[in-house]
Amino acid sequence: MLLIGAGVASVRCARTLRRHGFAGSILLVGDEPIHPYNRPPLSKELLRADLPDELVLAEPAAWYARRQIVVRLGTRCIRLDPANGVASFDDGSEVRFEQCLLATGAEPRRPPIRGAERGVVLRTLADARRLSAAVAPGMRAVITGGGFIGVEVASSLAARGAKVVVSELADELWGGSLGAALSAWARERLADAGVTVMTGTAATAIEHGSVQLGDDLVGADLVLLAVGVSPRTGLGADAGLAVDDGIVTDIEHRTSAPSVFAAGDVARVDGARVEHWHAAREGGERAGLAMLGQAVLPPRAPWVFSEVAGHQLDVVGSAAASERVQRIGSDERFVLAYHSAGEVRQVAIVDASVPVEEARTLVERSGGLEDLERLFAARGV
Repeated sequence: MLLIGAGVASVRCARTLRRHGFAGSILLVGDEPIHPYNRPPLSKELLRADLPDELVLAEPAAWYARRQIVVRLGTRCIRLDPANGVASFDDGSEVRFEQCLLATGAEPRRPPIRGAERGVVLRTLADARRLSAAVAPGMRAVITGGGFIGVEVASSLAARGAKVVVSELADELWGGSLGAALSAWARERLADAGVTVMTGTAATAIEHGSVQLGDDLVGADLVLLAVGVSPRTGLGADAGLAVDDGIVTDIEHRTSAPSVFAAGDVARVDGARVEHWHAAREGGERAGLAMLGQAVLPPRAPWVFSEVAGHQLDVVGSAAASERVQRIGSDERFVLAYHSAGEVRQVAIVDASVPVEEARTLVERSGGLEDLERLFAARGV
């Protein structure tokens, strides 16, 4: 088995293969010079210097050797030939494979504005180390993009004493996808932490020491670009795989080439591409089962965990803009239910007000508002 991409999707695929009795060779190849690691801490604990680098690893280095998983780091696959089962690498080597997993992830976008090259991005452990080293109390940081990464980094930089401004093109944080109520709550929490949020505001230019935000020229010692990512589909597209906002797969993660599977941020599974850590882990496990010819259950409801100025935020499920939003609880302890005709499609959970797994199961079985209310009440104060 050949696993291309050294992230959690490949690690979970390898783990699943071994746990289910696969005794053949497994080669995991990644283009970074470090063993696979978890990305969520990069904008949270690692950026606040609350977590040593080694604890970010998905598994200790010795884990791979114990399971006879060969890892090649700092190596990039430059050509994939599914018909002949051959992968070519940038060091001139080739590897033959019977089945292959593509888990090449995604890369940060840079907005088409003047001076965009002056902005920094956060995607890799090396990015996080550079960003963390640049932070100092009193420094001025501007973050373009008020999505999950933008809000998390703003929270972390403010906790280290930086003066932070977040600009978001939409009228609400998270591009408006989580609604006005949650955006208003987050803005209050960020304001309490000293973060200024400018919604409905586009960054139009990055200069030396400043950023043009709408009509305002804002001073900046550091500018972070957090305007989303694009799936790294180039290798799959060049190999002739079907691509449409990600490498297209069926519900079992199989691509248009029968011997090639895809998982993680690069995969569009049964019509949906989900860019979250849980989806990558679970997708890798599902792909591993499918590679062994075993039964694969449908994907679970999406789950993203985040932080807002020291407050925990979990969002499970997915909701359309037309969904109604109902708040359950008080100002300090609450959940938001995104529902249609009383059927809950998505839940935003603040500070663990309900058990996440139970809320996720509720969404998956199309539970109602009364079910969520009971779950909230059972949690207690």
